[in-house]
Amino acid sequence: MSKKSFMPTAIDEHIGQRMQLRRVMMGMSQKDLAKICGVTFQQIQKYESAGNRISASRLFELSAALETPVSFFFAGLPGFIEREPRNGHISKAHVNDKNETDPLSKNESLQIINLYWKLPSDTQRETVMKLLKALNGQE
Repeated sequence: MSKKSFMPTAIDEHIGQRMQLRRVMMGMSQKDLAKICGVTFQQIQKYESAGNRISASRLFELSAALETPVSFFFAGLPGFIEREPRNGHISKAHVNDKNETDPLSKNESLQIINLYWKLPSDTQRETVMKLLKALNGQE
């Protein structure tokens, strides 16, 4: 019996990207996440790059470790996905259209979020929020 080779779909890639996004937002390394989930950091790398497909039970564990609902990993996917007529595979063009205006797709947004939540007190976070509002004319 031969083993089928795994071909990642656009959905696998999207879930891996969302996993990496959440991990980075939390300031967590691949090694930290791997330790929590009881896998190697190489396995986390493979999940994030869609080199390995994530099972439903592992996705549930990851959502707990990343303190986010499972639905987070699917955010941004359309409710209905078209398949290519000839081979039945899900087309990347229909699933993973990048929205360049999405602030969460930019590295500096992730850095700001991470630094904001690393501030040691609510008072400091409130001061930063007031500053940002003032700079944006939302005083």
